[in-house]
Amino acid sequence: MNKPDQSDPAHFVPSGKLPRTVVLLGLVSFFNDFASDIVVPLIPILLATVLAAGPIALGLIEGVADALACFLKLWAGRHSDVMSGRRKGLALMGYTLSNLARPLLGLAGSWVAVLLLRSVDRVGKGLRSAPRDAMVTDATPSHIRGYAFGFHRALDNAGAVAGALTAAAVLAWSGLSLSEVILWSAVPGFAAVIILGTGVKEEKADRIQPSEFQRTLPPLRWSGLSMSMRHYLLVLALFTFARTSETFILLFGHQLNIDVVELLLLWAGLNFAKALTSTQGGQLADHFGRGALILIGWSALAVSFLAFSQVTTSIGLWIVSMGYGLFMGMSEGAERALISDYALPDERGTAFGWYHLISGIAAIPAGLLFGVIWHLFSAATAFCFASLLAFLAVALLRLWAWPVRHKFDK
Repeated sequence: MNKPDQSDPAHFVPSGKLPRTVVLLGLVSFFNDFASDIVVPLIPILLATVLAAGPIALGLIEGVADALACFLKLWAGRHSDVMSGRRKGLALMGYTLSNLARPLLGLAGSWVAVLLLRSVDRVGKGLRSAPRDAMVTDATPSHIRGYAFGFHRALDNAGAVAGALTAAAVLAWSGLSLSEVILWSAVPGFAAVIILGTGVKEEKADRIQPSEFQRTLPPLRWSGLSMSMRHYLLVLALFTFARTSETFILLFGHQLNIDVVELLLLWAGLNFAKALTSTQGGQLADHFGRGALILIGWSALAVSFLAFSQVTTSIGLWIVSMGYGLFMGMSEGAERALISDYALPDERGTAFGWYHLISGIAAIPAGLLFGVIWHLFSAATAFCFASLLAFLAVALLRLWAWPVRHKFDK
C-alpha cells in the first residue's frame, strides 16, 4: 500500500475524502462525456448509413484524429510544468475547442468532413488531457490517488451513460434526425466549460512557492524517463494495439442488424459497467498495488476480446460488452495513478504527457490495422488478433516490466 507523501501539502486532506478540485474536475468530465457520448456512438452509424463508409474509414478517422492529438498531449503537459504548474488555462482551451467542433459533426456531408471535425475535437483533447490529470495529482495526497483517478473515471463513464441514454431517448421519441441530435450535444458540452472556467481553482499555483520552479527542467528526452516508466509505457503501447476504439463494438452490432436505439443503449450499458467498477478499482489499487490491478484487468480484457470473436447474436454482444466494461473500469484508475507514482511534483504534467503521447501514438496504427483486418477477413478475426496482443502485453507486464517496477518501488 502506498504511503502518504508527507512533503505534499495535500496530505492534510483526510483519508477517504476527495479534494474539492477533484470533485469539480470529475463533474467537468461528466458533462463533457455527456456531450461526447451523444455524438461518438453515432459516428459509426453515421458513417455506415448516411455517408456509406465502413470499418477502414472508421479506423482511419480515429487513427488520424489521435495522431494530431498525441504530440499535443506531451507539449501541453510539459508546458503546464514550465508555467509553474498553471494548468487550468490549457485545460479550459482544450475543453472549449472540443465542444465547439464536436456538434458540427451533425452538419458533415462526407467522411472527410467527419475526419476534419473529429481531428479538431481530438486536438482539444490533446490540449486538456495531461494538464487535467496533473491537476488531479496536484490536488490529491499520494495514498488516495488511485481513488481520485478511479472517481474521475467513474464520473467520466457516467457522463457517457447519460449521453448515450439521452441520444437513444431523443431518437426513439422526438423524431429528430441523427444530425439534429448531434447538434444538441453543445448544451452539456458548454456546461463542462462553464464549471471548469468558474468553479475549479488552480491548486498548484496557490500552494507552491515560485522559487521551487526556478530550476531548469531536464531536456525532454525519452531516455530522461526512469527505466520503470519506459518499460511500463512500452507495454502500455502494445496493449493499446489490442484495446482499439470501442466504436468498433457498435459497428459490430450494426453488422449483427441491431437497430440504432439498441446500440445506443448498449453503449450506455458498457459505460455504466465501467462506472460501476472505476472507483472501487482505484481504491483496490491503492490497497493492493496498482500493478496488480492492471495485471488482473488486462488479463480479463484479453479474454473479453476473445469472447467478442465468438459473438453471433445481440444477447451475446450485450453479455460480452458488460463483462468488458466491468474489467475495463477496474483498471483505468490504476493505469493513471501508476504514472503519478513515477513523477516528481514539478514534472507531473510532463509525465502524463508521455503517457498520453505513447498511448496516442499506438492508437494511430491500431485503429487502422483493426479496420483492415476486419475488412480483409472478418470482425471475428480482428477481435482474435486483439486478444492475442492483449495476452502478449499481460505476459510482458508480468515478466519484463513488473520486476523493474517492483525494484523502483523499493
